Amino acid sequence: MTPLSSGDPESIGGYALLGRLGAGGMGVVYLGVSASGRQVAVKLVHGSYAEEEEFRTRFRQEIAAARRVSGAFTAPVVDADPDADRPWMATLYVPGLNLADVVKKDGPLSQRELRALGLGLTEALRDIHRAGLVHRDLKPANVLMTDDGPRVIDFGISRAADNQSLTVTGRVIGTPPFMSPEQLASPRDVTPASDVFSLGSLMVFAAVGTGPFDADSPYMTGYQVMHEAPDLEGVPEALLRIVERCLDKDPTARPELADLHRMLQALPESDATAPLKAREFATPRPRPTPRSAATTSVGTGTGRGRRSRMLLTGLAAALAVMGLSIGAGVFVAGQDTTTAADASATTTTRAASLPNGWKPWRTALQDDVKGVPLDYQRPGCVANGNALFCGGTGFTVARIDPASGRTLWRAGTRPQGVQPIGVRDGLVYAYEDPDDTIRRVVALDAGTGQRRWQRDIDKAADPVLYNGGLLTLSPDSSSFIAYGPSGKELWQAPSLDQYCAPSALGGVPHALCEAGTEPGQTLVDLMRLEPGSMTETATLPRKAEALGAVRGRPLFLAPQTAKDVYESGYERPYNALLRVDPETGQVRRIPLARPLTGAATLVDGVVYFVRADGSVTAVSADSGRQLWQKATDMESLSAPVVSATYKRVYFSNRFGRLLALDSRTGAEAWRTPALDDPGDIAQDTPPRVLLVKDAIVATAGDTAFSRSPDGPN
Repeated sequence: MTPLSSGDPESIGGYALLGRLGAGGMGVVYLGVSASGRQVAVKLVHGSYAEEEEFRTRFRQEIAAARRVSGAFTAPVVDADPDADRPWMATLYVPGLNLADVVKKDGPLSQRELRALGLGLTEALRDIHRAGLVHRDLKPANVLMTDDGPRVIDFGISRAADNQSLTVTGRVIGTPPFMSPEQLASPRDVTPASDVFSLGSLMVFAAVGTGPFDADSPYMTGYQVMHEAPDLEGVPEALLRIVERCLDKDPTARPELADLHRMLQALPESDATAPLKAREFATPRPRPTPRSAATTSVGTGTGRGRRSRMLLTGLAAALAVMGLSIGAGVFVAGQDTTTAADASATTTTRAASLPNGWKPWRTALQDDVKGVPLDYQRPGCVANGNALFCGGTGFTVARIDPASGRTLWRAGTRPQGVQPIGVRDGLVYAYEDPDDTIRRVVALDAGTGQRRWQRDIDKAADPVLYNGGLLTLSPDSSSFIAYGPSGKELWQAPSLDQYCAPSALGGVPHALCEAGTEPGQTLVDLMRLEPGSMTETATLPRKAEALGAVRGRPLFLAPQTAKDVYESGYERPYNALLRVDPETGQVRRIPLARPLTGAATLVDGVVYFVRADGSVTAVSADSGRQLWQKATDMESLSAPVVSATYKRVYFSNRFGRLLALDSRTGAEAWRTPALDDPGDIAQDTPPRVLLVKDAIVATAGDTAFSRSPDGPN
């Protein structure tokens, strides 16, 4: 759960709201509490959909459908108002992560857990079908994992046999990786057998961590659901025959729920398994490691080489990207044979330049605050010389002594959980959101924390420091305004009637603009800002990513595909760097040797691609040549920080582990264990790392800590 955000209501239908449980395309789900203390999950429809009568009709059907179902493995409706200005529905709150989050956090389920999951979902579908409904959206995100079994939620697109279905032109209603072939072909004509197919796909996901029809786009996924055999590699032998029958393309060939229940009951109740069978595939796709300590039996599957027809239409490139993560370290010119000892030997011994009196430290970035403050969920620290400033829980910004971790001063309460904007000229710049309609940038005295000045800014566009001051977007989004250290307005430049955001590539004021109201939907225009004018410099592809500048020339990443992909864990591949000449506007395309994925960061002329699985690839920003690659097996790494003194690249992760790689070869120099109890929000908070002189400072959740650049003793 996350705290309520700006614009969230305090109560709905008499239920006081405690926080956000989640959000999606159709609405937001809150945790609410009744006057008697009963906790409920309140689903509130987005205002834009509330104006559509078609959507209101669908929402009424969802409420009616959920009320018709009663059983141990569903969440009952306790209240609803489909005719409110913004329709809402309250169901009994069921504490627990959904299946997708459980697998992401802990890996695939053990055989014992798979048996319990299958039986629970079969019984839930039995109750749903007995009520005359077909769920039509059985997927991991709609299955809550509780201590007493799974719960099926979200009847938003269920189909009642005695209701006339809605015609929704141009929309695919459902989630392609877990839809049945007949649902994709004719969504209005599905039968209960469609849910059985979805159950089969869901069980494969729970068993191996990926679905049987996963692909790089919803379109490819839909094709594979309808025409290709499922990929069942890694499914335990005992479960294999069951999911094969569930995933039959012919609805009439799938098992009835009663038969399915008997087959699942016959599965072994323990995690002991038979010996492994030989794999059919020479190069198995990566899977998360199962949580069970016992060996999982692997079936031969029915993939038949996996999607041979699709390889020729784009999947080969995706497989090439996946291949990058194989191996410990790969050089462009040959195999990486450098060891940690070699890396240490090639680094000249030196005395670290540390803050005066420095010792390793750890401090909690927390302070008590009344009410539920606005949480930006972007905590972190910034440094300037020997000064360190951090955001945290219960305050906006604090100055931390980098030698001891002692808090010198704190300021602000709303927002919290936000990295300061930056530090310059004795000022630290931070945010202030006094209410739901006003957002400000505040300049604080870096020494005392006292407020020097404040200015109102746009609610969405973040200000940036450039070489001459602070660049902001006005509250009405009509103009860009630059302020000096005293708070004096230096100049204004007009904005466009479209989505624009301030940027400071290479320290020069720019705007990144796109037609429309949201980023990522159209071509990107790089606009140079000067007093009184906005001039187009270059046009970049849709979903191009700004990295920074190399020798004054803005640098972007070019996506291999700009398609919108709504799949958990998807990482967009990039196949080129784009370098812009600021004088002529000429865009030079620098191809990469192969498409790369992951979060990209430009540091000292090198672009580091960091994948969720811990793979790090270093690429020259000048030539696009791959310098090295390292599979670290340390997941959820931060953006890197580079020490020119030590020739090392440092990372942290969500749980407070630190990792040091040789910046020249990628060889691992050292790593540290996780922090003991980094706090409740560490799992959901991006990690960060920076240097104060040579001292490493990192954050994990609302904990900051500092370690020596020489690594663990």
